[in-house]
Amino acid sequence: MTAPQSALSRRSFFGAAAGISLGLTGLRRSYGLDGLLPAPAFGFGPLVDDPEALLALPEGFSYTVISRAGELMSDGFYVPARHDGMATFPGPDGFTLLVRNHEMNRGSPAVPGRLGAFGNDNELLERLDPGTVYDIGDGGRPALGGTTTLLFDTREQRLVGHRLSLAGTLVNCAGGPTPWGSWISCEETVDAVGQGRLQDHGYNFEVPATWDGGVVTPVPLKAMGRFRHEAVAVHPASGIVYETEDRSDSLIYRFIPDRPGELARGGRLQALRILDQPSMDTRNWDGQTVRPGLPLAVAWIDMSDVEAPDDDLRSRGFEAGAARFARGEGMWWANNTVYFACTDGGDARKGQIWSYVPSPYEGTSRESEEPGTVELFIEPNDGTLCENADNLTAAPWGDLIVCEDGTGDDYLFGVTPAGEMYKFGHNQAGNGEFAGSCFSPDGTTLFVNMQNQGLTVAITGPWEQKV
Repeated sequence: MTAPQSALSRRSFFGAAAGISLGLTGLRRSYGLDGLLPAPAFGFGPLVDDPEALLALPEGFSYTVISRAGELMSDGFYVPARHDGMATFPGPDGFTLLVRNHEMNRGSPAVPGRLGAFGNDNELLERLDPGTVYDIGDGGRPALGGTTTLLFDTREQRLVGHRLSLAGTLVNCAGGPTPWGSWISCEETVDAVGQGRLQDHGYNFEVPATWDGGVVTPVPLKAMGRFRHEAVAVHPASGIVYETEDRSDSLIYRFIPDRPGELARGGRLQALRILDQPSMDTRNWDGQTVRPGLPLAVAWIDMSDVEAPDDDLRSRGFEAGAARFARGEGMWWANNTVYFACTDGGDARKGQIWSYVPSPYEGTSRESEEPGTVELFIEPNDGTLCENADNLTAAPWGDLIVCEDGTGDDYLFGVTPAGEMYKFGHNQAGNGEFAGSCFSPDGTTLFVNMQNQGLTVAITGPWEQKV
């Protein structure tokens, strides 16, 4: 989403959606749970099969493939495979900047085209200053994750250029944009030094959203914790960063920086606790512990030894009273709310989407006077509606657009502020997750990645016709 102007634009778009809840009436209306009537139509209408058998969209919408794994980029490196989370930013000359993650490991499976940015045999690695490669690896086998930055013209729907922007990291899954104009890229691994690794992994890295500047000098944001990171969202007023963790017994974290906007200077890491219900299990795997639409007041627990060499941050937090979540994944800030997905939540383990509304005194000594609240927004328990929610974003008209990462057909789906759900896109090229959904700053274009196919696509159409 747009940064740094995103907070204002999203507030205006979400103005009509200030009070979000989903009670039993809303559940029946959205899902047809009474079994008598089909759920009403929302969204943009039925999907139309793609003659190219790639991406089905509603009538009137079209897509353009703007980047493929293995293509030669503007800087002479190759587009890495396994496109994942990304966000957009205002670029020069009215163009749009995208910063895109690549969920690459040295052993990541190949897709059509080259595996990493440096070629099949890493023959291009010598072109980079070693100081810009976080983990150059033993024997010239670098960590192949990182980010690329794309420059796109929404007026002509064409790619202007693309380049490498972060190198030598591992399994860069999701992340999030900051209000000060950067992308936080998250490593979803806790690989340590050894077995070919020359650096510990499991950190966040900050990438400026600029077209000029080349590959960033990588600085692990160690105070934000070492764990299997997934995504982040930033509270614009305070600079507090919320974080998800991709584990079946994960926590939700927040990082209070010592100096807002300067994350590398350190800060405090905390974990979310449900007030009066310590160590609450929110996964709803064994009955409905948490009901949709019920706001739960929270407190935050200080975490220690946050680099966690034993990968025990989540277990220590739970023992101290933090709530447990089912694989925290995508996260996005919109309308003074943090939305986040838990991909395995619910009795059927098909996924949940949660919302967190910060305290007016978020992160201060007065926070207990009016605590923030977390709420289970939706939990469909129906694979025809949601098959493992992953990355998500806020649309200009107020809905969420959510990427599926399921075991069968994968879809893009929308969720209205009232919790109604609709399909928007279908990967017709075979099993493969969607990732990185985000809108251009001008609202005309939805970008999304098709990970197994190694593609980034730009989608346009009659957004104003949404029902």
